[in-house]
Amino acid sequence: MKDWFKSGAPWIWLHAGAVAISVVMVVGLLLLIGVRGLGHFWPATVYEFDYRQPGGESVRVLGELSRSETVTAAALREAGFSVPEGQEVVQRHLIKMGNRDLTGRDFGWFIGDLIDAWRTPGPAVVMERTEWGNFYGYLVAVKEAGSEVAQGEAAWPEFQARLARANALAEEIRRIERYEIGAVNHRMERLRLDERRLELDRGLDALTREARRAEIAAQREALHGEYAAFQERLDALNDAARRDSVVTQTADGRSLEQPLAHIVRAWQPNAMGPVAKTGHYARSLWGFLAGTPREANTEGGIFPAIFGTVLMVILMSIVVTPLGVLAAIYLREYAKQGAVTRMIRISVNNLAGVPSIVFGVFGLGFFVYFLGGNLDRLFYPEALPSPTFGTPGLMWASLTLALLTLPVVIVATEEGLSRIPRSIREGSLALGATKAETLWKTVVPLAAPAMMTGLILAVARAAGEVAPLMLVGVVKLAPNLPVDGNFPYLHLERKFMHLGFHIFDVGFQSPNVEAARPLVYATALTLVAIIVVLNLTAIGIRNHLREKYRAESD
Repeated sequence: MKDWFKSGAPWIWLHAGAVAISVVMVVGLLLLIGVRGLGHFWPATVYEFDYRQPGGESVRVLGELSRSETVTAAALREAGFSVPEGQEVVQRHLIKMGNRDLTGRDFGWFIGDLIDAWRTPGPAVVMERTEWGNFYGYLVAVKEAGSEVAQGEAAWPEFQARLARANALAEEIRRIERYEIGAVNHRMERLRLDERRLELDRGLDALTREARRAEIAAQREALHGEYAAFQERLDALNDAARRDSVVTQTADGRSLEQPLAHIVRAWQPNAMGPVAKTGHYARSLWGFLAGTPREANTEGGIFPAIFGTVLMVILMSIVVTPLGVLAAIYLREYAKQGAVTRMIRISVNNLAGVPSIVFGVFGLGFFVYFLGGNLDRLFYPEALPSPTFGTPGLMWASLTLALLTLPVVIVATEEGLSRIPRSIREGSLALGATKAETLWKTVVPLAAPAMMTGLILAVARAAGEVAPLMLVGVVKLAPNLPVDGNFPYLHLERKFMHLGFHIFDVGFQSPNVEAARPLVYATALTLVAIIVVLNLTAIGIRNHLREKYRAESD
């Protein structure tokens, strides 16, 4: 045994074991969030059963089995349930029943001993709605303008055809509201600012001022005409969307008529085969990734959060990379190595350990209030007192995260520069190159892979930060994306959505915790996937640079 320890083999096994545990933990984490997040979009079986309530009354329940657990019988007896004496544990089931507009709740716990036989009725329908969550029940009839056009078995295909029409109308309404009317409102706001700027300009003569006012009035009149035309078109589309409705019935016999304009999609999971379920799964997953949030972020998609996260990370990278690289080159290549330089390095290293919320407070105080406030007074006086850059936004969030990740890039670049052999520098100088030519044409390209490593670490940290963003730009729900078709197209002053804050909001601020739980896992998996994609892109660039300069050095 003593010889075995002296051979160093135990330390090899110890290191290998640590690596194996780390890999298992990472894989386990990804599997957990993957299974719980992606499983949400699979059309689950809908069960129906009769449930004997403690008072003896029986109710019929229809819904999806969310999860089951075993509890002690004593706890249920204290809660007022009748459990046979001698029974120690009881199994209970959490059923997603939907129909929140009728019952006031989406989920309910049911004790297994009080449930009669489970059934899976084929005609059971699940409807995803724009309000009140899912509906679980049965389709009775389809109506057009209040008159019944189909019922029984003929109702389902008629319902699907008319639902496709209603969804197309809803998409047209959303496009006009978001893009067409949004563009008109943007131009009207610019006219208002032009008029205000005209009032503040004391150097204009009266004739020029009146001419400019008349021009603004004419443009505003034209915009009012465009707005009225779009509004008329919207009214016609809304009337067409309200034409159709469906009559449905819940498991306990209650009838409910619902407009098709309020239904996103509908499916009969018990009647679907594997191929149909796979198609439904793909459509639901795409709707989650490409859609916009609804119902206080507990329904709908996360596209605005994905867009905001990626755009913020790109802007942060554009700012932090040149700053960090130039600072590291100065410290390593030009600064006199002494007490001051060591002090700067110690400060940079300690800056990496400062809590991220401190960077958020600094960003709010310096970037938003000081820098943004002064920018508003200098360049946007016509918009005051409403702030333009003197409020949290995309640019300040990117700059705050660039400051937060700056130490990572500096340290990684310095390490890369220190690994370049001294002989390469001396060889370049001996061939007649100046110090600047040696640095920028020989040393910096060879250190480029290390710079990319710093950028990879910076991207990974920036994409996952949430605390500072809550102070400098991120919001629960942003009405518009930071990029659109209105000049200047990239709106750095706008607030934006972020996947990390979306997870926090859905997981801890949601009024419907059970409904939001799968979305938290799915959003977390999306955030991890985005970070992996960004890192793999940076790693690919780093490997390309490494091979390129290795080949040139050969």
